Amino acid sequence: MEPLDLLKNLVVMSAADGSLSEEEIALLVDRCAALGLAEESLEQAISFALSDRSALKLPTDRQEQETVLADLIRMMAADGKLSESEKRLFALSAAKMGFPIPSLEALIDRLVASTNRKTGSAG
Repeated sequence: MEPLDLLKNLVVMSAADGSLSEEEIALLVDRCAALGLAEESLEQAISFALSDRSALKLPTDRQEQETVLADLIRMMAADGKLSESEKRLFALSAAKMGFPIPSLEALIDRLVASTNRKTGSAG
């Protein structure tokens, strides 16, 4: 999956609840840099997410699907709130990719465990 397409997916998810929080913007900026994209790419992704063409681009490769879903989960959790629109968009994405429920649960468990290790929280 192209880095710009992944960034667009993240912006679409972050805008799904109708607003962009400071935490979501910070995560988008970090992911933009990690993907090796310039600031203009983030501006392009935001314009795309706010347009009528806005849609997630879903990969067919299982490893890429897992990466996309993990990034979407991180974006959903960035502002500390899980909106219904974000949850629906995530569930629809996972279903359209045919991502198995047990694999999805394992992915979420890994992300939660990773976050707990980083913050020193108990699960």
